Amino acid sequence: MLEIKALAEQNRFPPCVRRGGVFPFDNRPAWVNCLLRVLTAAPETHVTPGGQRRHGTAGPALDALDAGLKRAGVSVEFIRIHHQPDGRFPAGVPNPMLPENRQSTRQAVIEHHADAGIAWDGDFDRCFFFDERGDYVENYFLVGLFAEYFLRRYPGSRIILDPRLIWNTLDVVARCGGTAIVSKTGHAFIKARMRRENAIYGGEMSGHHYFRDFGYCDSGMIPLVLMLQILGADAQPLSHLMRHAQARYPVSGEINLTVNEPAALLHDVAAHYAPSASGRDDCDGLSLAFADWRFNLRASNTEPLVRLNVETRGDAALLVHKTHEVLMLISALQAAKETL
Repeated sequence: MLEIKALAEQNRFPPCVRRGGVFPFDNRPAWVNCLLRVLTAAPETHVTPGGQRRHGTAGPALDALDAGLKRAGVSVEFIRIHHQPDGRFPAGVPNPMLPENRQSTRQAVIEHHADAGIAWDGDFDRCFFFDERGDYVENYFLVGLFAEYFLRRYPGSRIILDPRLIWNTLDVVARCGGTAIVSKTGHAFIKARMRRENAIYGGEMSGHHYFRDFGYCDSGMIPLVLMLQILGADAQPLSHLMRHAQARYPVSGEINLTVNEPAALLHDVAAHYAPSASGRDDCDGLSLAFADWRFNLRASNTEPLVRLNVETRGDAALLVHKTHEVLMLISALQAAKETL
């Protein structure tokens, strides 16, 4: 990639025999029609999502989808903020996984009394939801919500999930009669596993959601259409739909840590915890399970970081304790490495 970048910056290209041309083509009408196939019925409830894009590319796509929803008879009003694409990102990096980037969506939901909030990353292949109180909803719990949605309609189907947080999704899939399959994190791995298993749906806690009827690929807009469908068909607000799962399996949220040698760190953490663990999975980083808590520690595929996720079985105090414990161990291991 760096070589291609250097060639482009040098602008030294050999002359071509035949010059190419530009032929404009608008594929948005077909794309919107594809998204609208998700709707089994036009939601009757008036749903008002506050939408944040932080000047990424989702704005024009949302406008096209909004027009299609209205033609389909969906009663929806979008409150748009940071709507126009701007590569300078004047409102900050468009990454709603970072807590500091959520405040404007939260404020918009509260100010406009919206039914929900949604935010996208820069290229809108990931989406993030906020409930009617403006509280951020971990994607982990949305994977369970969407898995249940599909399994109610396609009984016995297969659901793909990543190994970072799993207990809630495993419970939902088992209760609804489906088959849960854990895959290595990352769109290349999830898409391949979706195809191999012919899975109806796959979800990552990073905000990527994959759909069999979308070529087994991820979409940042289909989850919005699904949420409109769910909220329109259920009298409960989003916070109520999430509360039982959130209480059963409290989570730490993803914690990013900069370390010098990720592989060595995972080895040392495993040496400390694995002897007392009831289960271990190395399909993507290190996952260790105990009677009432578990964690996943993995190196980022794209950044010089390790990412930690912790969950417990209904014990918020234990969650705080164990998250702190793992972080202190990592800090001690890092300090020991630096003194060598």
